[in-house]
Amino acid sequence: MRDADFFRRWMAAAAASVEREADRLTQLDSPIGDADHGSNLRRGFTAVLAALEAEPTSMVPGAVLQSAGRTLISTVGGASGPLYGTLLRRTGKALGESAEVSDAELREALSEGVGAVAQLGGAAPGDKTMLDALVPGVAAAGTSYRAAALAAEKGALATVPMRARKGRASYLGERSIGHQDPGATSSALLLAALADVAEPAGAR
Repeated sequence: MRDADFFRRWMAAAAASVEREADRLTQLDSPIGDADHGSNLRRGFTAVLAALEAEPTSMVPGAVLQSAGRTLISTVGGASGPLYGTLLRRTGKALGESAEVSDAELREALSEGVGAVAQLGGAAPGDKTMLDALVPGVAAAGTSYRAAALAAEKGALATVPMRARKGRASYLGERSIGHQDPGATSSALLLAALADVAEPAGAR
């Protein structure tokens, strides 16, 4: 079972990963976006850590993710804030008020979160968006969180030959082909952080 501390550690691991990879995310965003994906997410997850630090330690898991989601919406510019915020808020809402949640409950909640992202963005797998990492990643979570992380990373890499059909990159048409989608890449980082917390290297 996973308690609130687990979810706090997941957000901390995600923040550390974004901090580490921010420059690469911005480089990926440069040819097909606003060249600010990494810096925006760095600012957002730094704010998430500060917000969670100020929250009571008695929070339930769902409340941790809802707090993180609200913070991302309010601090991250462009489409990333609403999309990531929706993912975490809807996942947190689906977890309800339980003090501990099972891995099966978390997978189901993540599926709801991904569905909310798809609805908000009007996108589907194959459109060269974060869904190309999230959908296969969450689907593979039934095997293990490490499998989820690997599937998401594979999904992000698979965006390179795609033509963008949603978001700012879609304005480039054929010129979006040949570039890895930054949103899919950062989504893979989020699931990798979950795997690192849920299945530490020493435990595998």
